[in-house]
Amino acid sequence: MTKSIPSLITDFLEYLELERNSSQRTIRNYDHYLKRFADFAGEITPKDINLEVIRKYRLHLARYTDPKTKAPLKRKTQNFFMIALRAFLRYLTRLDIQTLSAEKVELGEQDPSPLKVLDEESLQRLLDAPDTSSKEGIRDKTILEMLFSTGLRVSELASLNREQVNLDRKEFGVVGKGGKERVVFLSDTACQWIERYLMIRKDSFKPLFIRYQGRVAPEDNGEYMRLSTRSIERIVEKYVKACGLSVKATPHTLRHNFATDLLINGADIRSVQEMLGHSNISTTQIYTHVTNKHLKDVHKAFHSKNKE
Repeated sequence: MTKSIPSLITDFLEYLELERNSSQRTIRNYDHYLKRFADFAGEITPKDINLEVIRKYRLHLARYTDPKTKAPLKRKTQNFFMIALRAFLRYLTRLDIQTLSAEKVELGEQDPSPLKVLDEESLQRLLDAPDTSSKEGIRDKTILEMLFSTGLRVSELASLNREQVNLDRKEFGVVGKGGKERVVFLSDTACQWIERYLMIRKDSFKPLFIRYQGRVAPEDNGEYMRLSTRSIERIVEKYVKACGLSVKATPHTLRHNFATDLLINGADIRSVQEMLGHSNISTTQIYTHVTNKHLKDVHKAFHSKNKE
């Protein structure tokens, strides 16, 4: 007997956690998106999911308004619901459960979101913002330098342990989204700040980045001292506000800067894909729009200067 849609969704979420090594944030998002579909679809089986059901569901999303704000769902958000549904359908197919092919679920057209990247001056102001006369400031400076010089996702940075980072070879390995492994390289500046940060650490806790607020918790090699992804986001947010930057930069903005910096300086798109840990080259190609514009501006400025 085929399980119900809600039960299969639960199985799918467990699959994402155990087999795909997805983050808790991703799992929460998929849970939210797929529960909406389960509520809409009602008492149907996987084989009942057809193009007509999909059409009505898309219409439902397009007409949906938030009960509190009365705001409709943005096109981009509607697509998130459909992306989650496609992933669920692929999972069902993988289990040989008869259902609609995921490839038949199309996404709606949407305007590409502008990529947030800091200009050179703003980036330097942000990197220089922490007060490095304090241990918190040294830690924060190290975090900012690492985010920019490695292109790590904030979750990857938060999960780093001290013994992972090889300062002699200036590299370390990480396991990213979907269990994808890659080697990450450190700049000389990042290495110097990691060394300085570790020198002021008087503990032997396992996590690379630890908190300094609250009680000291030595249990489990100091695992409870580890900075969370949200804590790192707040640290970046604090310095963005202190600098008064026009761009509301986040750890992911520094990842964008890392990628565009590589491409502007001649790195090929496949190498950048590998360094970012992207499974699909199309995800990396969003950066070519930014770098092409940058190179065009440089070209224009160069020729204007020569005409003077």
